[in-house]
Amino acid sequence: MTSNRRDFIRKAPAVAAVAAVPAVAAAQPAAAEGRPRHRPEKEVHFPGAEPPENPLMSPVVTYGGLVFLSGIGAHFEGDVRAHTAHVLDELERNLEAVGSSMANVLKVNVYLGDLADYDAMNEVYLGRFGPEPAARTTIAAKGGIPGDSLVEIDCVAVR
Repeated sequence: MTSNRRDFIRKAPAVAAVAAVPAVAAAQPAAAEGRPRHRPEKEVHFPGAEPPENPLMSPVVTYGGLVFLSGIGAHFEGDVRAHTAHVLDELERNLEAVGSSMANVLKVNVYLGDLADYDAMNEVYLGRFGPEPAARTTIAAKGGIPGDSLVEIDCVAVR
């Protein structure tokens, strides 16, 4: 009896399954020996402040080596340049409080009250995250930003 490609294709799933058994078996001993798997824990941080009695949200959350910062706005009179500088300074302060930095930021979301402020915000933003800046999304929030801030920024970083 002669063999052809169709015979091989029909047999391929069975061959792959048999070939995978040694690899799966080799991975089993660590779990089988009872070694606990390390799972990071969620930690909530209120840098520079005591947590409120009944918080609505957490300003900074760490999970293992990841750092999640809630959106920070600027709640004072000023233009978008002043608001952006304030927000970036606060982001940096919060990152450093948990052992990270602006250079360790992976993802940034920028929310503008008005897309016309895009260029002015970028003037202040430029260079704040080092020579290899994070991935970024920028939108104009149709309904505005809470608290009369002209810009709000959140981010995800590593420690």
